Amino acid sequence: MVALKTRGRAEGVRDTILGPVSWGSVSPGGVQLVRAGSPAPRPVSGVAATLAEEGVDTALITGPRVLGLRSVDHLDEGDIVAVHPSGIVETLFRVRSTNNALFVTDRCNSNCLMCSQPPRDVDDVDRLDAVNRRLVPLVPKETEVLGITGGEPTLLGGRLIRLIGLLRDELPETAVHMLTNGRAFAWPHVARSLAGVEHPRLVLGVPLYADHAALHDYVVQARDAFAQTVLGLHNLGRYEVGVEVRVVLHALTVPRLPELAEFVFRHLPFAEHVAFMGLEYTGYTPHNGGLLWAEPDKFAGPLEEAVGYLAGFGMNVSVYNLQHCLLPRSLWPFAKPSISAWKREYLPACDGCAVKGECGGVFGTSKRHSESIRPVES
Repeated sequence: MVALKTRGRAEGVRDTILGPVSWGSVSPGGVQLVRAGSPAPRPVSGVAATLAEEGVDTALITGPRVLGLRSVDHLDEGDIVAVHPSGIVETLFRVRSTNNALFVTDRCNSNCLMCSQPPRDVDDVDRLDAVNRRLVPLVPKETEVLGITGGEPTLLGGRLIRLIGLLRDELPETAVHMLTNGRAFAWPHVARSLAGVEHPRLVLGVPLYADHAALHDYVVQARDAFAQTVLGLHNLGRYEVGVEVRVVLHALTVPRLPELAEFVFRHLPFAEHVAFMGLEYTGYTPHNGGLLWAEPDKFAGPLEEAVGYLAGFGMNVSVYNLQHCLLPRSLWPFAKPSISAWKREYLPACDGCAVKGECGGVFGTSKRHSESIRPVES
């Protein structure tokens, strides 16, 4: 996995500083990075902050600074970081990644059994909104896609509408993919407000775990969630906001995958994409492992049937987070390397695999992996 934080000794950092990292020519407002073994740094006018790796001669470093950083190898030229008064240097945007996202809140109004990042009841909306509104103008204009995630983004209320408007104005060529449980859009005015931003490349990824309320509501641990989500999807479709249906695969959802696929085709044919997603075994999942874990040979059949059904009717379908060796070859064309680069790994069992270059690997965050992972022979 790729580290996204490092820590040193902060001096003169009174408030959080955001800026792009450079160890060459630093633009005004940028963050200067000085590596060990580099020539002694000279003061540079207009630098927002200086980061110095452990072992650097810091005698000439002035202004806000974080000294004695033990790890900076994860930083690339142009990465955008937040330099905190605590001495933590947090990477907010990685120039070499295609999986960058704005994290907007830890709060959520669902409590999914398999949530990989369990919600926290904290008052973080104002703080994170302020950070993201400073971050967006710094993101390179050529960025292809940017995510919005949480927590549940719709809990931001009007702040979310303003944030998406800012993305529209600052990054007009960048596709925006927002993860949301979709429940708030059951109220038409919420869907209408979002549509009113007129972001031309916005798609909402909305989870749907069953074709009936009892199972979906149980999985997300929220009463009436199924009705709200389905109504929300229809309201989004009514106002022509792009939607993607996302299905996490585990022992509770797999048995009715064919029925769910039929439900999606009949009731949500306007969905731009349907994603069937392997389980990330972290967060709440290990605590519910006995309820959720299923080896891939237990769901290959229903998954193959569901994917084939939707694809046969011309819907755009993908399989995420599952390794090629665990899938029937008929599903390989649908399998995408979807795991974020910072937490993607390959197991020793993957060595020598003929399709390793096409496979998306495993979650480095997962505490359990399938025992059936093995090299594929050519």
